Amino acid sequence: MASQLNLRGVYVAAVTPFGRDGAVALDALEGLVHGFLDAGAAGVVALGTTAEAAALDHDEKQGVVDVCARICAERSAQLIVGAGTNNTAASVAAVEALSGTPALVAALSVVPYYVRPSEAGIVEHMKAVAAASPVPLVVYNIPYRTGRALGSASLLELAATPNIAGVKQAVGSIDLDTLEVLAGAPREGFAVLGGDDAYLFPTVLMGGAGTVAASANIATERFVAMIECGLAGKLEEGRALSEALLPMVKRLFAEPNPAVIKGVLHATGKIPTPSLRLPMTEASAAAVDSALAALEKLP
Repeated sequence: MASQLNLRGVYVAAVTPFGRDGAVALDALEGLVHGFLDAGAAGVVALGTTAEAAALDHDEKQGVVDVCARICAERSAQLIVGAGTNNTAASVAAVEALSGTPALVAALSVVPYYVRPSEAGIVEHMKAVAAASPVPLVVYNIPYRTGRALGSASLLELAATPNIAGVKQAVGSIDLDTLEVLAGAPREGFAVLGGDDAYLFPTVLMGGAGTVAASANIATERFVAMIECGLAGKLEEGRALSEALLPMVKRLFAEPNPAVIKGVLHATGKIPTPSLRLPMTEASAAAVDSALAALEKLP
């Protein structure tokens, strides 16, 4: 068994709200996290891609983690924190710095981006980070952002590695590698978590344990219900939920994430502004209106 941790359900990849002064709006983040958990989410992912972690300074990141950790501890929910870079030593230091964080169950570590290491190098990077981490590691495999991918053989090797609890699989489809990992990974101690929001229900039906979902910032309860149907084998009910959510999911990603998600959250009164930090820019009014229309049509 790679890990004693069994991840299951919906983990919301939380946005980082900004106030009108440009500072992180921690009070709005607190409201969002409570809302996710009220809707049945198993936990929250802080400092992921959707959180614009690359645009936050050290103190801002710590503030985000502190809010999420406090609420997850109060609510007996699970916290996952993004702590990976394209530098192995920096990634090791980042996970080590998480030691003692309340409610923390795992660290999310992305495949090293930009430098384009060999696949063998990526595996060794993940093993080094896992060995140093005070909590189990979730590997974040997202080749359309990083420029490098982990195939099934590498992921299955990591699935057998101590202190690695799963993978967030975001490869743009349910491909052969994903199916081989779903079929070959241990059923306990290693979770395949869907990371492409359009494919969450079929991923769970094929053996996935749940999702780390950006779209679940919106209509969280619908994503929770869909994933629970998949885990319980309720095919028709889950399929109906998945088909209903698909138009909204498509529109939430019509422009670079998390612009449209933030636009919808602002329009529905959940965050004080739709602002992002450069080089990210706000979503167009048309994109937000289209997503809001899809949200309103949910049954």
